[in-house]
Amino acid sequence: MVEVTVETDAYKKWTPAAQEKALQALRERTAKEWRPFYCPNPICNGSPHGDWDWHHARADQRPPTDTEWLVWNQMSGRGTGKTRCGTEFVHRATKKLPRIALVAGTSTDAREVMLEGESGILTIAPPDHRPFYEPSKKRLTWPNGSVGTLFSAEEPDRLRGPEHYFAWLDEAAHWPLVQECWDNLLFGLRLGARPRILVTTTPKSRPWMKELLADPRTRTVTVSTYANLDNLSPVFAERVIARYEGTRLGRQELHGEMLTDVEGALWTWDMIEEHRVTPGPAEFDRIIVAIDPAGSSKTSADETGIIVAGSIDNQSYVLEDRSGHYSPHGWAKAAESMYEKWDADAYVAEVNFGADMVISNMRNSGIDGRIIEQRSARGKELRAEPVVGMYEQGKIHHVEVFEDLEAQMTEWVPSDRNSKSPDRVDALVFAITELQKRRQKATFASPLSLVS
Repeated sequence: MVEVTVETDAYKKWTPAAQEKALQALRERTAKEWRPFYCPNPICNGSPHGDWDWHHARADQRPPTDTEWLVWNQMSGRGTGKTRCGTEFVHRATKKLPRIALVAGTSTDAREVMLEGESGILTIAPPDHRPFYEPSKKRLTWPNGSVGTLFSAEEPDRLRGPEHYFAWLDEAAHWPLVQECWDNLLFGLRLGARPRILVTTTPKSRPWMKELLADPRTRTVTVSTYANLDNLSPVFAERVIARYEGTRLGRQELHGEMLTDVEGALWTWDMIEEHRVTPGPAEFDRIIVAIDPAGSSKTSADETGIIVAGSIDNQSYVLEDRSGHYSPHGWAKAAESMYEKWDADAYVAEVNFGADMVISNMRNSGIDGRIIEQRSARGKELRAEPVVGMYEQGKIHHVEVFEDLEAQMTEWVPSDRNSKSPDRVDALVFAITELQKRRQKATFASPLSLVS
């Protein structure tokens, strides 16, 4: 085995030939097989002493002990220490492997979470193994010559050419283009005898995630936020856990459970996920800001649903969800900001309860755009069914991941009297219904209008 020893920080001045020599030495280390970086002590799962204290690490933060795995999938709740585990494993990998890939949802995520965050690679790097970061090249170089390249999941084609021994993917289940990124990454993961991938993510029910879990080469660990509660801010426990504990979304975000479809719900995850697009069209025939005003501004009351949607070429796109708890003036100004941001054509507002009050509040708040009054004579389920049908036909697309809206869509069971009022869903239905009305009017215009 060839050892590579260089003076600390000297690699910053290496010539290309010197760097290639160091990389070749690393390649020789991994020519035979991937060897775990551990000592034989079963307590620390083979961890070499002097690195991260594996004696105090939880069992879920230790790598799989067998050698047949391709993916170590840390599919756990928020704040469970996934990032810390990822960065520690990366530092260990770079002691053996010459070239690795670091993939985050965006370039900002890569820098602020994977590199510079509280548990980031640069933050926790040991003094004798701290990488040199070149932002312009999106590259990290460790003292022994190992190179890590940063990638954004927004640009899956950038993963098409480079070759790697190892890759760390952070929050991959929430990438809109995860399948494209995954395919390109696998094509380039062809160096060494045993390439490896570490995925650290909160779960999300998506075809990619389901296939990953079913793969016999995947080793999945699921941990609850509560396992790391002692290391989290009391504010996090008070606000985040209190808000989501006991909810279906909390099972995903806190306990790391991948949610399945709810029996009786009108929407399924696949209806949304299979037709998501990023980015959306550059232009639209029409854009609507739909509002479902809440009857009260108290935090215990329903939210005010505010959804922005646009249409073009017989397709509708959900562009933004600005729903929340607002005062009457607050929701009017929030809707107005969406109207101006998206250069919308009209507002649609439900006026079943106090039409004059709703319109008056919007006008008194400075809104001067066109307001289309939505009077709902039918129940929520009947109003929603045509929109659900459009989702099934692939005619409606979400241009981002709208977690709260999508959770409400897939959890609302009309037959359950205890189910909360679907404020975001109501606003969504109003927006799509109005866009559809205009399209139908244009489609079924009088034949005489076409002859002139």
